[in-house]
Amino acid sequence: MKSWCKTLLACGLSIGLLSACSSSDVEDEPVSPLPELTASVFPEVSWSTNVGQGVGDYYSRLRPAARYDKLFVVDRYGEVVAFDEATGAKVWSRDFSSAFKDNILAKNKGAKLAAGVTAARDMLFIGGESGLLGALDAQTGDTKWSVIAGGELLSAPTVGEDIVVVSTSAGTLEAFNVDDGEKQWVYESKLPTLTLRGTGAANYEAGGFFVGTADGKIAVIIKNNGQAAWEQAIYTPKGGNEFTRMADIDMKPLIIGENLYAVGFNGNLVSMELRTGRVVWSRKYSSFNELADSGVSLFLVDDHSRIYSIDRRNGLESWSNTELTNRTLTSASVFNEYIVVGDFEGYLHFLDKTSGKLVGRVQVDSSGLYSQPLVVNDKIYVQTRSGKVARITLP
Repeated sequence: MKSWCKTLLACGLSIGLLSACSSSDVEDEPVSPLPELTASVFPEVSWSTNVGQGVGDYYSRLRPAARYDKLFVVDRYGEVVAFDEATGAKVWSRDFSSAFKDNILAKNKGAKLAAGVTAARDMLFIGGESGLLGALDAQTGDTKWSVIAGGELLSAPTVGEDIVVVSTSAGTLEAFNVDDGEKQWVYESKLPTLTLRGTGAANYEAGGFFVGTADGKIAVIIKNNGQAAWEQAIYTPKGGNEFTRMADIDMKPLIIGENLYAVGFNGNLVSMELRTGRVVWSRKYSSFNELADSGVSLFLVDDHSRIYSIDRRNGLESWSNTELTNRTLTSASVFNEYIVVGDFEGYLHFLDKTSGKLVGRVQVDSSGLYSQPLVVNDKIYVQTRSGKVARITLP
């Protein structure tokens, strides 16, 4: 099995393909061993606990959410827990499967949560592979409402004022009233024959939901009516088979000022005008991870777990780090003067954001890290595949 194919399989814990890979003429690219390190920062696990059974080997983008002085954590099988963010004490817990046992979950062998959690308007919005979108009271965990969307929910819901939208595996963006779950509209995009397993969450700005599609486009959908204000391809699929033509945008478009930044699998990293969709610059990168930013820099983890710093003004590369190649890295997050990424062996790596040099690491749990670290002030929260939730701090 060859390089691009191997990458997709190696990332199967985090994205998964709908079909097996075919061969090519490129040699295998090995997983990088844990690099030797002369540390200058010494992160430590200052608090940890376990929530349910985690996500196991399943595809998931579950990660903690912090709001209302609480940390909200869910596991694949339906346990939802709110912790006091300052002390780590449990505030409340709920069983998502029991809360919605009278609907589709009754015959679906549990929650199979993979999307969320999103905290907004004093509520929690959580979705799963069954298509169930549930809303809970953020203060008590009590059930508010639930609906069944038109496909699997594999990315976090997005709240824009009085509307919550979810991106489904069926290629739709579906909108519901945040207070009662009443459906408002459905936007449909073209779904290619073959796609990565995953969807990108929408970003809300100035009355529009900005979302990436499985056929390599960014679209902005007007909140009030569900119509597209514009659609713009960031990459034109090429190649003689469905594998080489995959161009999914499985990340949440990043909005900074008047510009939008997005990256696709097997495609491009682009800067676009927010108002018109005009492409300002385009560079060849392939990724299904979220972008992070600091100052004028974008930080990208590509589909081989190589890390890049790119000047968002012109798309020029400032530095790259290949020491963690194929270690199934999470999306990057910015923490003070560092970039942090997790890997499949449960290490959280710290890189100097100006040079890309590895400067520290800590192992959280050998089951592995799989979702983007959550940064809250001077703390980092991560969730492991076995269900461990940990707070990482610097002494």
